[in-house]
Amino acid sequence: MSVFGTRRTILATTGVAVAAVLALSGCKSGNEETAPAKTASPSTQASSSADPYSSGAPSSSASAAASAPAAGGAAGTAKAGQQFKIGEQAQFPFTSGSTKGTIALAVTAIEKGQPEDLAPFKLGDKVKGMVPYYIRYQVKNVGSTDLSFTSVNHVKGHLGDDSEAQELMVIGKFEKCPNDSLPKGFVNGQTAPGCAVALAPAGAKVASAEYWGDPFTLGKGLIWK
Repeated sequence: MSVFGTRRTILATTGVAVAAVLALSGCKSGNEETAPAKTASPSTQASSSADPYSSGAPSSSASAAASAPAAGGAAGTAKAGQQFKIGEQAQFPFTSGSTKGTIALAVTAIEKGQPEDLAPFKLGDKVKGMVPYYIRYQVKNVGSTDLSFTSVNHVKGHLGDDSEAQELMVIGKFEKCPNDSLPKGFVNGQTAPGCAVALAPAGAKVASAEYWGDPFTLGKGLIWK
């Protein structure tokens, strides 16, 4: 396991009982999960059909591509450390558990939320003075493997000084930033939205996003800004 330092992550659970744990853990390689995987089922996929771009106000780093499917981007396979503009696609081999395929990923917006968005998690001082940012992204299957019910996560935010933003890993349903597994029948040509929550101290902002899943590693992933 490659370790690049430590990463502060808040694990939050939504549901009848709301709980949270502040975890301080070593950064892992893209082959490992940072939080328990959500149960995939057709019913959970149906609940993700709402427009994921409807909450929050776009930050200055969000582009017009946030309201439409991403287009363009670099040709060929993306390389570790490669940078893209918001809305541009990056194509690369994708692994989720034992499933392997090829996806095109685009961060379509980085939206600033409100501190009160975090109230349902009852995190108290753990998020005092923090502002949530919603990293919206779009996944397209460009390979020959059916990626039904796999999860595209390992997306995190960076602040304006390129330091890592604190991460809020949500287990359950968070309407402001839904991130369900890919739906049933996710074959070549299919697209689906995703979202990750990053936290910034008041006075700072989440200015870029990184995908660091397999075949990449944290700090050497793909960057959108």
